[in-house]
Amino acid sequence: MNRENFQSRLGFILVSAGCAIGIGNVWRFPYVAGQNGGGVFVLFYLIFLLCMGVPVLTMELAVGRAGKKSAVQAYKALEKDGQKWHIHGWFCMIGCLLLMMYYTTVSGWMLSYFVKFITGSFKSGMDADAVGGAFSNLLANPVEMAVFMAITVVAGFIVCSFGLQNGLERISKIMMSALLVLIIVLAVHSLVLPGSGEGLRFYLLPDFKRAADVGIGKVITAAMNQAFFTLSLGIGAMEIFGSYMPNGRTLTGESVRICGLDTFVALMSGLIIFPACFSFGIQPDAGPSLIFVTLPNVFVNMAGGRLWGTLFFLFMTFASFSTVIAVFENLIAGCIDNFGWSRKKAVLFNGILILIASLPCVFGYNIWSDLHLIGGRDVLDTEDFLVSNILLPGGSLVYLLFCVSRRGWGFDNYLEEVNRGKGMKMSGKLKWYFMTLLPILILIILIQGLI
Repeated sequence: MNRENFQSRLGFILVSAGCAIGIGNVWRFPYVAGQNGGGVFVLFYLIFLLCMGVPVLTMELAVGRAGKKSAVQAYKALEKDGQKWHIHGWFCMIGCLLLMMYYTTVSGWMLSYFVKFITGSFKSGMDADAVGGAFSNLLANPVEMAVFMAITVVAGFIVCSFGLQNGLERISKIMMSALLVLIIVLAVHSLVLPGSGEGLRFYLLPDFKRAADVGIGKVITAAMNQAFFTLSLGIGAMEIFGSYMPNGRTLTGESVRICGLDTFVALMSGLIIFPACFSFGIQPDAGPSLIFVTLPNVFVNMAGGRLWGTLFFLFMTFASFSTVIAVFENLIAGCIDNFGWSRKKAVLFNGILILIASLPCVFGYNIWSDLHLIGGRDVLDTEDFLVSNILLPGGSLVYLLFCVSRRGWGFDNYLEEVNRGKGMKMSGKLKWYFMTLLPILILIILIQGLI
């Protein structure tokens, strides 16, 4: 069977960036920045994205493009006889499945809030208790959460059923273009609100005194974590798009572009949120509730708030759904490559599997609210802990060691693949960094996540 390739270079960049752009950018980044002093956090985030994110992304894409298959078969194609690196490929599939078991629920929350704003459930002048109660009521209603989760899952697999070019690439181009327009419109609106300048200074001007109050070590660690997790590296989610990629462009250049687009969306999310919060006298350090409690309070108190709330949650829905369809494609391709299934069979199997496997996360806030798992965490936090604290950093370390170690694929083979084509080249002088410092940085993230 001939393997599909991307129809265009733009399609590859938008789909790959769409996989990276998601809840980590538009939900996690702003509240983590708010909790860690703003500008100094953003500065360190950009440094670590360049030092860690780009190199590991090139490695994951290189394994995909050289192996021309999803993770398991790509490892098998590149590893030496008798080696077992491909076992990590199965953990990649488990990681993608685990990620979707809770990501689809959160994506459903975004869709639910979009519907609430467009239908007028959030009204101008609502008090804070009523706005906060809307989120509590959503979590307490398993039927409503299950419906929006199911809409997300079914829509995602319908897109993927049309194949790479006609489904994923075509829809991602439309959705990502709309997302970029929406984010610019929303950011411009926030910047012209009265009193927005204070929010802008908090967000973009590094204030080391404010960072010291939080703890410089804590700020640096948070920035390192965010830079690493924003690209969803380590579970093969990006590797699959390398396998669909032609040899015309170097992987360093394409990785920088993907990271650049991902970072643009994260930074622009902050430009929407921080000026709006400061304009209405609300501190942007509310943690995860920032999006579903704090911001709706801002929208219902601003002129035209229903429109701006609708556009914001449409943007959030697009951002999360772009990741959903990208990871679904990974699961589908894994079944096609490993089991020889048709796309139709792989779509049907994974669609049913994800629908069922996502229910524990839905029920974890209501029917099973007394269920506490690892370290007393609820279902969603347990699933997120396994993916974010173990599978992402652990998997990235495996990709790194496979690409630089003589017992793996080897640095020379990796360098040849990453520099194939036109564009920005990776320097061989970075070998010492890849073999010494980078593994230590990833190990710090892994150990810190486990502690």
